[in-house]
Amino acid sequence: MDTIGRRLDMGKRIVLADPRGFCAGVDRAILTVRTILKSADTPRADGLPPVYVRRQIVHNKHVVEDLAAQGAVFVQELAEIPDAAAEAGIPIVFSAHGVSPAVKAEATARGMHVVDATCPLVSKVHREVLRFVKEGYEIIYIGHKGHDEAVGVVEESPEHVHLIEHASDVDSLDFQPDTKLVLLTQTTLSVDETAGTITALKARFPWLEMPPNSDICYATSNRQAAVKLVAEQADCVVIVGSANSSNSVRLMEVAQEGLSARYASKTAVGAAGRAHRVDDASELDPAWFEGVESVGISSGASVPDELVSGVVAALQELGYQDVSTIETIKENMHFVLPAELRK
Repeated sequence: MDTIGRRLDMGKRIVLADPRGFCAGVDRAILTVRTILKSADTPRADGLPPVYVRRQIVHNKHVVEDLAAQGAVFVQELAEIPDAAAEAGIPIVFSAHGVSPAVKAEATARGMHVVDATCPLVSKVHREVLRFVKEGYEIIYIGHKGHDEAVGVVEESPEHVHLIEHASDVDSLDFQPDTKLVLLTQTTLSVDETAGTITALKARFPWLEMPPNSDICYATSNRQAAVKLVAEQADCVVIVGSANSSNSVRLMEVAQEGLSARYASKTAVGAAGRAHRVDDASELDPAWFEGVESVGISSGASVPDELVSGVVAALQELGYQDVSTIETIKENMHFVLPAELRK
């Protein structure tokens, strides 16, 4: 670990987490849409957009609004896309969170030109489901009900994938010792968040098998590790990310746990000891920083760094002039564009 900057006694300051922001899967998904937009002829004579995207390409409203301003059209379901789009060869991009087999089948049946921007780490979990089901396993999947990623994974084999969210859900499961069981998880969960659930699962089903490698992605783990260290040096923490971003919400929870542990044995001064999540600087509340000497900042894996810069600038206007960085690891992961674009 490398810590750059001064100590806490040097006045109001900002402590930045590194790594933060875009991960390789998010970067690939956004670049996928931008590449299509860049190569498209606009405006088209037929009035069709250059690209359709099913759901939010990544869970960040600013990214989605920026791509929409450039011409991308976002839809919730494929049914919203006219048949003329398929006939004209307009690309249909699947988001980084992945889709169910039913969505893929619908696109194929309608002759759509699909560009699949599913994060390769999410695709890995989809393949694990198919492999384990083929080998006769029942799969316990820890994830968030309704999240796009979880929906896609469960629908690979809904009769064999059993989704739970918390340790309290373990009692709802009923498997006999002769049932082959394996555990999979949503990629954006907190390592700490799943620990208690896994402990409860192993106590109830001691023969439960773990996958060869953790499904929680490297970027999720790295950002959580960095924000834990930031929470050790900051009086409060601000996480930049959208409310529907699972990894951003988890970061805020991890930060809050760290702050709560620090302040458990002493009285917090003013607004110290709290973690907050914002989409951008406009959502900052000056009351959050009353009596606060140091503010930690991190951002979810789908957040452009200019949004973090905006938060830093807003805090500097409040007197937090000194900026330091806590770096835990250098990330060099890179995913190539989807095969449809490489052709």
